Amino acid sequence: MDVMGDKATLFETGRFVQSSGEEPARDEMGDMGEAAEEVRLRFAAETGDTEAASVLGAMLLRRGDLDGAEPYLRAATAAGDRAAANNLGVLLHQRGYADEAAGWWRIAAVAGSAAAAHALGRHHRERGDEPAAEYWLRQSAEQGHALGAYALADLLEHRGDADAEHWMRAAAERGHREAAYRLARALDRKAAHEDEAAADNAVEEVEQWYRQAAARGHRRAALHLGAILEKRGELKEAGRWYLTSAKDGEPQAACALGFLLRDAGDTESAAVWWLRAAQDGDGNAANALGALHAERGETQTAERWYRAALDAGDDNGAYNLGLLCAEQGRTAQAEQWYRRAAYAGHREAANALAILLLQGGDTTGAEPWFSKAAEAGSVDAAFNLGILHAGRGEEPVALRWYERAAAAGHTEAALQVGIARLREGDEQEAERHLRCAAGGGSAEAAYRLATVLDARRPPEPAHELGEIVHEKTECEEWYERAASQGHRRAQVRVGMLAAARGDVVEAARWYRSAAEAGSRNGAFNLGLLLAREGSEPEAAGWWARAADAGHGRAALRLALVYARQGELAEGQKWADRAVALGPAEVAKRAGRLRDALREELSA
Repeated sequence: MDVMGDKATLFETGRFVQSSGEEPARDEMGDMGEAAEEVRLRFAAETGDTEAASVLGAMLLRRGDLDGAEPYLRAATAAGDRAAANNLGVLLHQRGYADEAAGWWRIAAVAGSAAAAHALGRHHRERGDEPAAEYWLRQSAEQGHALGAYALADLLEHRGDADAEHWMRAAAERGHREAAYRLARALDRKAAHEDEAAADNAVEEVEQWYRQAAARGHRRAALHLGAILEKRGELKEAGRWYLTSAKDGEPQAACALGFLLRDAGDTESAAVWWLRAAQDGDGNAANALGALHAERGETQTAERWYRAALDAGDDNGAYNLGLLCAEQGRTAQAEQWYRRAAYAGHREAANALAILLLQGGDTTGAEPWFSKAAEAGSVDAAFNLGILHAGRGEEPVALRWYERAAAAGHTEAALQVGIARLREGDEQEAERHLRCAAGGGSAEAAYRLATVLDARRPPEPAHELGEIVHEKTECEEWYERAASQGHRRAQVRVGMLAAARGDVVEAARWYRSAAEAGSRNGAFNLGLLLAREGSEPEAAGWWARAADAGHGRAALRLALVYARQGELAEGQKWADRAVALGPAEVAKRAGRLRDALREELSA
């Protein structure tokens, strides 16, 4: 139960400037008026006026003058004034005479005082007599007493009674701020377990109650209201409520305000609020300060704040300390901190620990931590388990983990599932996973998806008349997306498509990009393009690069170039290279050329 008591608000007395004459200031006038009223009430009470005695007793009680108030309250109570009986109970309760106070509250409650019924109900609850407490609190609540309705709701909620929400709502509607806050929290929790449509309908009412409580100075309500507004994108208003809550001493609001300022680019102001929240024991703010100092290279300060977060009970502090140590090459300490966070249930720490162990060759020690992290919901750990099992040749088990990670949106896992489904011949499932991975930014997935779509693309229709109008297909778009991400095979394929439609400049651009990135096919195709354009010397340079990388056709082309130029020994060398590299058709042609060049050299 998220319970929080009403916050007592202290109001400072304003300072008023004395006018040039002798006219008293307004606060002095108020004091004089109250003094005059007190004199009038005393006189009336002394003459036997019951109501005056009751009002005077209440006035003195509020002032804290218990000795002065008691005789007047007793006199009014003896005359049958129920308000006086209630106030006499309050006075006796303050003196420590709880049972005697309860007796007077009972008298007032029986006479119809809702306030006395509320006080009597609270008295019985403190004594553990819940049936009596419920009876009197219900009497108070049914008379419209806000405090009675709230206390009854609290009692019923403690027992798990469904009627609690009705009375909490009644108290909230009568202006009880804590009731408004707790009603919002209850509705919020209920919405989390409902379907999306019902949850959306509940959000408006939840916000309404948070707003009512926040407007009455409830700092936790202001925090939650800020969170709702931030999620909705209304950052300016969210910031105002966070600020209100933070100024009232709510550390989580100060922390949230810090993140809002950080995202707006005001890191210095963010750090001020994080510092305030961290000093009040907010571990999340301490972690944020640690990260800020780590980004600035101030590792010692960062470590101090991460330790402060850990001391505040935030396990992210141990995880962040592990990351800090790992970045500094302090592997033993990193493992220690990862273990501490992992044993506390931090799933990302468990995954990081497993990776650390795996890098150290401890596969046996790594697997349980990967499993623990994956079972706790770490998508990266599920993917890593897939890699672990794939490395052992346990493909079915690996695929199950890949599928689990892919279902949670892991891009590389979706790619691996897509590749596995392609091997199995399940093109439809393969396409679905490849689309997910490609949409997530995987260049390899975009390329493989393009090849799947390319394979089923019908041939280009023959155009009898006029210029061919080329419309870009979906597979070309995926090739281009992969190519723009630096995928070499995609770059070669985009170049080939450009060359096929006669766009030599575009083709050369993509071939060159692939070749410069190390693609032997890109270098070979660029050489072909340059040769067709009459730049055979430059083409030979690219073919040489491709042949050195193991491209047999490029070696054969070089052999032919040198043979035509009369450089028979150089031609024979590249022909030998082409025979060795293949494939079979190239090796056969290169063999005939090599034999001819050998005969020519020996002639």
